Amino acid sequence: MEEADLLNQTTSVTYIRLRGLSVNQKVQMTVFALFLTSYVLTLIGNILIVVTIIYDRRLHTPMYFFLSNLSFIDVCHSTVTVPKMLRDTWSEEKLISFEACVTQMFFLHLFACTEIFLLTVMAYDQYVAICKPLQYMTVMNWKVCVLLAVALWTGGTIHSISLTSLTIKLPHCGPDEIDSFFWDVPQVIKLACTDTHIIEILIISNSGLISVVCFMVLVVSYVVILVSLRQQISEGRRKALSTCAAHLTIVTLFLGHCIFIYSRPSTSLPEDKVVSVFFTAVTPLRNPSSLLSGKKTRRMP
Repeated sequence: MEEADLLNQTTSVTYIRLRGLSVNQKVQMTVFALFLTSYVLTLIGNILIVVTIIYDRRLHTPMYFFLSNLSFIDVCHSTVTVPKMLRDTWSEEKLISFEACVTQMFFLHLFACTEIFLLTVMAYDQYVAICKPLQYMTVMNWKVCVLLAVALWTGGTIHSISLTSLTIKLPHCGPDEIDSFFWDVPQVIKLACTDTHIIEILIISNSGLISVVCFMVLVVSYVVILVSLRQQISEGRRKALSTCAAHLTIVTLFLGHCIFIYSRPSTSLPEDKVVSVFFTAVTPLRNPSSLLSGKKTRRMP
């Protein structure tokens, strides 16, 4: 009887109410203007990068191949959450169906995890280009690049499917309101009316561990690069440091959010919204300009 009652409760949550970033109307209008500008610039900047790389044969190199993948992911990543948030600034109810929540969470983690793997691959590309410039085109040939791209997209898909499968099975019986502007794992944990301790451990070992391990790999790769730069002339060192600084800035912004949120999926802090804003809107806008500026000064083999 208790199981039947619990099943009935889980079907009662069909729509979720999002509080958004603020309840103040003036603040919401300011947020709308800022996010709309950021989203439009993100679309224009990243789409132009992808189109330029596709049609300019001089850019048909491994590093620009990965950059085009990053720009495509950033367009998709911001589109998962920002349009809905923009629409909600003009709505009093701010409702989203449970099915849409699950879809949003799936694609959010698909693109986020794929980007984490891509940033790690790009760090390896930086290492080969800076530390082994004469072997660059041999090591990073097109077959290797395509295999790496397939692997990172496959890894992101597997991660997203496993995470969504873990959370979608949880019984949800309210409340039907969350203090956020998009649906994610911490919100799923809050709405679950069962013991989520095991699920939280699995989430931390999945999302949190991936973020921490990739971050450590990236840090080690840059330490190796910096050590190797001691043997280069000053001009080559300056160019390489410029490239590494641009990449490291993106890595810190992106992986910092993932570690901050998914290492404690059941705990909410007032800073979560601010961090999520950088994750969904600021980082996708900053990525193309930062990496392009770094690649312009990168030492080519």
